[in-house]
Amino acid sequence: MRPISYTRATGTTDAIAAVTADPRSHFLAGGTTEVDLLRQNVLAPRRLVDINDLPLTGVEEMPDGSLRIGALARMSQVAQAPVVRERFPLIAQALELGASAQLRNMASMGGNMMQRVRCGYFRDTASACNKRVPGSGCAAIEGTSRGHAVLGTSAHCIATHPSDVAVALAALDARIRTEGPGGERSYSFEEFFLLPGDTPDREHPLEHGELITVIEVPSVPIARHSAYLKVRDRESYEFALVSVAAALALADGLVLDVRLALGGVGTRPWRAERAEEFLLGAPAIPQNFHEAARVEMAAARPTSMNAFKVELACRTVVRALETLTGSPS
Repeated sequence: MRPISYTRATGTTDAIAAVTADPRSHFLAGGTTEVDLLRQNVLAPRRLVDINDLPLTGVEEMPDGSLRIGALARMSQVAQAPVVRERFPLIAQALELGASAQLRNMASMGGNMMQRVRCGYFRDTASACNKRVPGSGCAAIEGTSRGHAVLGTSAHCIATHPSDVAVALAALDARIRTEGPGGERSYSFEEFFLLPGDTPDREHPLEHGELITVIEVPSVPIARHSAYLKVRDRESYEFALVSVAAALALADGLVLDVRLALGGVGTRPWRAERAEEFLLGAPAIPQNFHEAARVEMAAARPTSMNAFKVELACRTVVRALETLTGSPS
């Protein structure tokens, strides 16, 4: 039995100060990941600082058309917000496909950005895992890897990023704002979600005590015509084998604008920039959708167990784009 102290913060400054003062303190929001990892002895904080009383729950449309989502807004709250459902349907769909109703009612948006990987070796303290114990090795590389990543992997980690809504947000160039000991900061998704490289234990650039306060989504007219498609082993609560966040604008049958991001295949929410570049200005036909997907997945580095994800990702991209064009092959 490990003793853990508990503090309930009443202000953002107090919460940051409390965590900063103790290197073994963690923020506690919905607890849907933190509590799991405590039970599994993967995390061992000395103190939990409860931040649920902080005024970070808003979901607001700004005068310029952008969207501000408070870090403590619950997934269900954001999915049900009229502005999200009308102007950013891919966000609402990703949230509703991302967890059970019970979890969506508890899990916070900031916590979703910070959730840890679902790799079984990370959660098994008897297994080698460079995320949990740097330098110990990666058991997944030679082990069971069916659900693992094929893009953005390294010799030290192949764990898949688990979030659904982060994939949708990545497609829309969202930014994450934080407050911490060094003041306020703003991160693009590329800056915030780090590739594993040689340091897979470092998933984000945040310093200890730095707290997510807001997720900002810019005004993106194309987002009104968007969708989130998730392929999984079962229809009930399950993580993605492959998912695609897609938004599309056409003019005279040509792709005027396109946003694509992939989940279930990358070590971070994977913006499909190569596929986007291929499609811009091209005829919106299934043949081009297939080729764009293959251009993106050419960088995949699968294992023998998850090689099927390469073809599955290609087919899912095509299906998402055909759904938006209404022109199935």
